[in-house]
Amino acid sequence: MSKTVRFFEIIQLLRAANKPLLARDMADTLEVSVRTIYRDIATLQSLRTPIQGEPGIGYVMQQGYDLPALNFNAEEAEAITVGLSMIARTGDVGLWKAAETAMRKLNPVNNESKHLLTSSYGTAESVGADPSMMRSAIRAEQKISIEYTDLKDNVTSRVIWPLVLIYYSEQTMLVSWCELRKDIRHFRLDRMIASTVHDEDFIGQGGRLRDEWERTMKEATVGTKESDVF
Repeated sequence: MSKTVRFFEIIQLLRAANKPLLARDMADTLEVSVRTIYRDIATLQSLRTPIQGEPGIGYVMQQGYDLPALNFNAEEAEAITVGLSMIARTGDVGLWKAAETAMRKLNPVNNESKHLLTSSYGTAESVGADPSMMRSAIRAEQKISIEYTDLKDNVTSRVIWPLVLIYYSEQTMLVSWCELRKDIRHFRLDRMIASTVHDEDFIGQGGRLRDEWERTMKEATVGTKESDVF
């Protein structure tokens, strides 16, 4: 185990611990000597890593400390770079901005992968739907009000409980419980004329409904054909 990897493992052990860790316990876990742990911690502390404690008492990591992405090898860094770049194909502007931020954090450590390019062709940005708002509503279990155009171009007003966003290559779908249909439905974002956060929530129901949807998916695959969308 290299010194850099050992530093990373020590930090991870301390971050995951709910009480002070003794050097001998870390030494046993990492299969090195106690003296090596003492030296490594002293080095980390000299680098301003917020480790507190002393020999014989134990060590703790200051709450909230986070690591830079130092643990990726070249192949892993390239895989992440390509994956983040392909987010542009979802048409989700908020997600793409987050991906750009993540890549800026990754690149200084692993060097920019300028030899890897991805096409941005994919789903067009939705005019009446904000994927960022929908992702936030899914996390908060907040209802959404939408104006939706059906297969016959009829416009209906609906209140839905957003559960899952599915990013297909040509369009994005929002899996939701529909109060109008009293069932789980799949809504294409490009058919939404307008969408806003509703003033009611469905806290505590999202997990159950996702489980229900996943059970149905074992017997049928959600498609993107016109006949599959409700």
